[in-house]
Amino acid sequence: MAYDLFSPSVLTALGICIAAAFATMIGGLSIFRAHESNPRMLAFGLAFAGGAMVYISLVEIFWKSYQSFAEILPEKEAYSTATLAFFGGIALLMLIDRLIPNPHNKLSVPHDESKSHLKRVGLLAALAITVHNFPEGMATFFATLEDPVVGASLAFAIAIHNIPEGVSIAIPVYYATGDRKLTLLACLLSAVAEPVGALVGYLVLAPFLTPFVFGSVFGVIAGAMVFLSLDELLPTAKRYSSGHDAVYGMVIGMGSIALSLILFK
Repeated sequence: MAYDLFSPSVLTALGICIAAAFATMIGGLSIFRAHESNPRMLAFGLAFAGGAMVYISLVEIFWKSYQSFAEILPEKEAYSTATLAFFGGIALLMLIDRLIPNPHNKLSVPHDESKSHLKRVGLLAALAITVHNFPEGMATFFATLEDPVVGASLAFAIAIHNIPEGVSIAIPVYYATGDRKLTLLACLLSAVAEPVGALVGYLVLAPFLTPFVFGSVFGVIAGAMVFLSLDELLPTAKRYSSGHDAVYGMVIGMGSIALSLILFK
């Protein structure tokens, strides 16, 4: 299946990707208004995003990987190849996380840190999160390109977890510099990484959008999103939760995505 860069399908996918990415700016803006954090709301939001991403990855995106492979391979081989792609996505995120650890969970700043150190922490956080945002942008873009309902659902979940990423960048930069413009710029650069990752992925893969490529991309996306949820979102949600906040958020996130797929399929 071939796509033109300026076709409605591609522009829609890119627009949804941009919308999800710029939720990072909401997190960046929140630091100027919030005088104290709300750990329970943070826990619920992260768990909601994690549950939504796990559900849609395993129920929809992995299935699309299998279906794409099934167009050109026997049933058992198609399932095996989709499974291999799934764990390839997990391995990819593990490699990225190993090379550049994501400081997404570090949402608080010790009071005794020097301003120069805080600034460095904030800029390193922006760099690390930017690298992690590339595969998220590709995930949203390709999922939307194949199925706008699935893509929009995934974008919604990614947007929710982009908000605390914006906070984790904004806190150290703003408290170190007192410069709102610099803080917003750091958040903006991180947000831009998602649509840039989507465009780079598309420009590289566009000439080769065969069922095998789609199956591989969706398998990798599913594995990457599950790893991201289990490694970062859900553990962080549990850390900030009180009682069953994280569990309720996860279940409601799953239920919301399930309901959206039922209603709009």
